[in-house]
Amino acid sequence: MNNLKVAVVGIPGKWSTEVLADRIEAKTGFRLVVDMADVKLDLSDNSLAYKGVDLTQLDAIAVKKISAEYSPNTVDRLELLRIAEGRGVTVFSGAEPMLRLVDRLSCTVTLRNANIPMPDTIVTESLDQAFAAVKEYGSAVFKPLFSTKARGMCVIEAKQSEAEIRKAIQAFCQTNPMMYIQRKLELNGKDLGMVFLAGKYLGTYARVSQSDTWNTTIHSGGKYEAFTPSAEIIALATRAQAPFNMDFTTVDVALTDQGPIVFEVSAFGGFQGALEGAGIDAAELYTQHIIQQLSLQKGNT
Repeated sequence: MNNLKVAVVGIPGKWSTEVLADRIEAKTGFRLVVDMADVKLDLSDNSLAYKGVDLTQLDAIAVKKISAEYSPNTVDRLELLRIAEGRGVTVFSGAEPMLRLVDRLSCTVTLRNANIPMPDTIVTESLDQAFAAVKEYGSAVFKPLFSTKARGMCVIEAKQSEAEIRKAIQAFCQTNPMMYIQRKLELNGKDLGMVFLAGKYLGTYARVSQSDTWNTTIHSGGKYEAFTPSAEIIALATRAQAPFNMDFTTVDVALTDQGPIVFEVSAFGGFQGALEGAGIDAAELYTQHIIQQLSLQKGNT
């Protein structure tokens, strides 16, 4: 459909952003990569401008990455896209579903309300309650509510002195007043990324640690490997992503002695892990999905 105009919101020059823009351009003849830092919303006419293009006049916007790192500003950027939606532009995966995922607490509440097994977690603003959590867990992971690839996370050990524990908690609390604290699990150096397109399971890759770091992220030196999960694990990940109604996402799953648990559902999903670990060309499949959905919309108008 060469008459479709679909922009890609992402990080210009980054592989996943550019490969999605490449795929969309190949099928539509249109290419526009949007850096949200340079977008202007004008409420006098509800225009959303980027380098002379009014994004509200496009057919769709595919969001690959809303910002390099998650922060409350990420929420503000997604709110701008709600203006485009209000003017009839289809946003993949939808601004509101993504809003519910970029905030770790919002994602967690939704998963727990759906009875999805997760690590033991305490959320509090109280320094005393945080201290008690460390003592209870023995080893606790403190996670910012807005972060990707384990950035800003830290492990606080109960074996430290009370003064050391409280000092570490206070340092974390300075930038994270609402503290999200999880029991540190033994992951045997591996966790899973399970890939879904419009609720359909596509495949799984593993993130495997290559060092003695506590997390397996590629940011910390991990690598991707193929992995074939059981039907039980696939069913769990399918249930976990269902409440969010995402067009494309990955579910982060860990295998523990007590069974599989879910860490989070991704707002944007991992193209690189899907390709390198599972041989899934997510950019191509996502583009096909976008074109199909827009074609159906145009056929119904």
